[in-house]
Amino acid sequence: MSQKNAYSTKVVISNPDWLLAILGNHDKYIHLIEENFNVEFSNRGENLTISGQDSDEVDQVAALIHQLVHLLERGITPRSMDVMTAIKMAKKQTLDYFLALYDKVVGRAYDGKPIRPKNYGQLQYVEAIRKQDVVFGIGPAGTGKTFLAVVMAVQALRDNQIKKIILTRPAVEAGENLGFLPGDLKEKVDPYLRPIYDALYAIYGTEQTNRLMERGVIEIAPLAYMRGRTLDDAFVILDEAQNTTVAQMKMFLTRLGFGSKMIVNGDKTQIDLPGGVKSGLVDAEHKLKGLNRIKFVAFDEYDVVRHPVVADIIRAYSGPLNNNLNVKTPQSLGKLPDESLEPSLGSPVDNESNKLDKAEPASIDTNATEDVKPLSSLSSRDLENE
Repeated sequence: MSQKNAYSTKVVISNPDWLLAILGNHDKYIHLIEENFNVEFSNRGENLTISGQDSDEVDQVAALIHQLVHLLERGITPRSMDVMTAIKMAKKQTLDYFLALYDKVVGRAYDGKPIRPKNYGQLQYVEAIRKQDVVFGIGPAGTGKTFLAVVMAVQALRDNQIKKIILTRPAVEAGENLGFLPGDLKEKVDPYLRPIYDALYAIYGTEQTNRLMERGVIEIAPLAYMRGRTLDDAFVILDEAQNTTVAQMKMFLTRLGFGSKMIVNGDKTQIDLPGGVKSGLVDAEHKLKGLNRIKFVAFDEYDVVRHPVVADIIRAYSGPLNNNLNVKTPQSLGKLPDESLEPSLGSPVDNESNKLDKAEPASIDTNATEDVKPLSSLSSRDLENE
């Protein structure tokens, strides 16, 4: 055994269909894991051997493979999203919660597909919304904050827990001057509210969403419309909260009435306010963190559920040289509070129809030294998108 790969673990997968499902077409899932961990795979028959220089990393990947096997035991065939979710959770030391993602259905899309959390961050977010009156979701774009909040609001409406859904966001241009827009106020701000419409259409469909809006059950309005109101028995979602001022954030939060929930979502790295104006989201995190019935859930690049390269882009822009690029006048903001990142998932695809025959569960044989056949000899094709 070479010094480079001084440690190895053997996972026995006795069901050949399961082994192929874990390898992926042309070994693409194995290549995906090798790209994210400093390990190498090889196999002979039912034996899948993981080798590497770091014993902890090898054991971590072995645990990842076992989680995928447990997923197959439930009759769910892993897909690229499932493998990427397992990889991200392994890196964040939250892999023990992987299977719990498939137990939690928070709602259903318009076509009937179940909507589940995709990672531990989303799981925490969903639980916080269920238990707390005010929840702040803070993190980069692509982590599913707005979509999951809308799903939870729709589910609460279906369960008669609330009477109304109110969705709002500040109408702040993202670094562009769009000039004069024709129409009334709703028509002017509609372009800014498009992500909220998209989430509603995915759950209710276009016709049902429009009917509910005509009846006033769903209200989508700019933040300025919230002033002077008391919002009872409502599920209120504020999106793009990083672009609120301190006064706007205070005004919004104090609208909360009896039987209502408020969800505040934002990304502190995408503040589009004019220079010298402090973000209401940053101010609220500093002042409200630790208060009873208010929960802050932090997302990071590992919770991004878009293309894997998006996480790399976010990580690159979050480097030390880029921390203050979004702040026009850092002196006016003072020192920003450190973000306390808690361990942090549409949804893993429901593949109940893709059931495979059950077999004996996989087992681990540590320090296996048996000569094995490299996977690279089985397929030389590059990793391809599913």
